[in-house]
Amino acid sequence: MVEVNVGSYFSENSKTALKNEPPGAWMPNLPDGCIRLSSGYPDPALIPAEEIKAAVARLLDEEHDLPLHYLGSPRMARLKQQIQKRLAERGICVVEEQLLITSGACQAIDLIARILLDEKAVVAVESPTYMEALEIFQNYTKQIVSIPIDEKGIQTDRLKEMLDERKRKGLNLPRFLYTIPTFQNPTGTTMITERREHLLKLSAEFDFLILEDDAYGELSFDKNPPPIKSLDKSGRVLHVGSLSKVVAPGMRIGWITGDSAFIKALEWFKKDLDHPFSQSTMAVYLENTNFEKRLHLLKDVYRAKCAVLLRAMEQFLPDPISWYVPAGGYFVWVRIPGVDTSELLSQALAEGVSYVPGKYFFLNQKDGTEFLRLSFSYANEKEIMEGIQRLGKVIAPS
Repeated sequence: MVEVNVGSYFSENSKTALKNEPPGAWMPNLPDGCIRLSSGYPDPALIPAEEIKAAVARLLDEEHDLPLHYLGSPRMARLKQQIQKRLAERGICVVEEQLLITSGACQAIDLIARILLDEKAVVAVESPTYMEALEIFQNYTKQIVSIPIDEKGIQTDRLKEMLDERKRKGLNLPRFLYTIPTFQNPTGTTMITERREHLLKLSAEFDFLILEDDAYGELSFDKNPPPIKSLDKSGRVLHVGSLSKVVAPGMRIGWITGDSAFIKALEWFKKDLDHPFSQSTMAVYLENTNFEKRLHLLKDVYRAKCAVLLRAMEQFLPDPISWYVPAGGYFVWVRIPGVDTSELLSQALAEGVSYVPGKYFFLNQKDGTEFLRLSFSYANEKEIMEGIQRLGKVIAPS
């Protein structure tokens, strides 16, 4: 019997994409008892398991088999309305035709890449940026350009220089720019309002779109900055949001807001790849939740945990290590001059603490050699303090 040559059946696009590092290659294998400062997950104690259990019971009691069918429950439409209401409270007012519910933010980003990118298309990203977005974009194009960020967000003056140079040389301009302007992953930084406005101005001048990933936008320690979409007057922003960080990631509830023509195209490729049961359950959960009260709880917990992390770093990490101080979100971005954080990781894991090496957040991985990302969201306060003490021993053994 002749064995099937599986590789011969893949499309050329798939063959090219499969040459990239596999998804999740950045995730370390953690030994038992390891303190997980690598995990960008919600605090386990903040996952509303009992409330979701009650929502499932109520849904099935009231609707029986409906949520378990292809078409799902009428509450799926209610979920859309609930998300529209939350968006409106943040200055993003959209009608139903301008909103698409997705299976988390990653499906939203992948759908946008699918309708906008091909091998000739250019996409601009922040440097550093969310590694899973990089993985997605590299499945569709190799023409990716990166723009550095600092403590005030993406450096829009550097972006303009890049755009001017490409225009002068007759090179393709970006189809869109991907940004996480608020409590960025991995750096925790927030783009200042002046740069948000400058970015919108550049998008009009050079005719590109903005893909705004707002996954952490409601997790401020003080005031929530206005989403770029709330400042958008010309329909150039595709805004991606999610309930993963504020409710539960396993529910896989995300969305895209944008011009109705974009939403229609996205819907065309999404087809019926919904999760009716999950969406219906979330609608019931939201019906019975004081969400503002929940957000206050989340902010209080994460503010306190971030403060513990920063105090521990001041106490246990030697000079000249530096970091950005976030105003919300999940992460702290650390630089250790002269140290390859990928090589350091095995020692850290042996000591019982994990982090994510910085190289995975860069298009050119060499740019991230001296950096690492710490998360304060998942571990408890005692673990955070102990984890940083262990990391300090690895960096500067006595």
